[in-house]
Amino acid sequence: MSDPAELPLPSSPVTHRRATPAQWASAARPRTLPAAITPVLVGTGSAAALDGVGWLTAVLALVVSLALQIGVNYANDYSDGIRGTDTDRVGPFRLVGSGSAEPRHVRDAAFLCFALAALAGLVVVAVSGHWWLLLVGAASVAAAWYYTGGKRPYGYAGLGEVFVFVFFGLVAVMGTTYVQAGRIDATSVAGAFCVGFLACAILVANNLRDVPTDTVAGKRTLAVRIGEANSRRLYAALVVGAFVAALLTAPRHPWVLLVLLAGVFAQRPLRTVLGGATGRDLIPVLKGTGQLELLTGALLALGLAL
Repeated sequence: MSDPAELPLPSSPVTHRRATPAQWASAARPRTLPAAITPVLVGTGSAAALDGVGWLTAVLALVVSLALQIGVNYANDYSDGIRGTDTDRVGPFRLVGSGSAEPRHVRDAAFLCFALAALAGLVVVAVSGHWWLLLVGAASVAAAWYYTGGKRPYGYAGLGEVFVFVFFGLVAVMGTTYVQAGRIDATSVAGAFCVGFLACAILVANNLRDVPTDTVAGKRTLAVRIGEANSRRLYAALVVGAFVAALLTAPRHPWVLLVLLAGVFAQRPLRTVLGGATGRDLIPVLKGTGQLELLTGALLALGLAL
């Protein structure tokens, strides 16, 4: 199998139309954006707890995170589309799979987002003076592309959750803290685990919904490998684990107990997943888990700052 960037982009029975701005916005998958915003909030809250908030680097870190998230969404649209794994889809709208846009245009949109992330990252590095972070940035862009791109996409091998935890949990939160405060501590690590668990929960819900179609397409996600029942248990464990990780910071930062307020919003997606929902019935879980991550992260960041 060739790298998607090298595959011929041509002849297909699908007639490609000119995608509308609304379709491009939908394909950017706005419901996944809390996974990009939350780590920056928590990382900045952690920096505040260390008396080291830098608003310029915080804003730039947010640009990097959002550009990577949108870029990986377009990259997935492109790579899955040209492989044909989006032919029978129950999830969010896809540009390539629906024939609404030329594959090369979607690929170029992904690369443009990655370039924006790289540019903002360079400014962060220049402002902070930590030039070794260039390696972290390069690894983040590579991870975004090879989730479904390349000869052996790790997302097809059941490793998606691992990379999401690392890059949208550990790297994003602790990186945001480090470029502002110049150091990290146990609180930063706990916050990173909290965010990473919830980001993984979003992906688990997404892949649980797609188990039937992914199985047929040969896409061996973690949900396909461990089965639907275990995926539902994993989702619940990740949500509960996120709250446990956040509360570990409470002895030093009592205001972190505010995150318990977010527990109310965890009930509906948990009931839906554990209740055996399948297919389209799981789509609201993506939105609900994204909102849960954003609210939990905002409350954790506020608690740390206070």
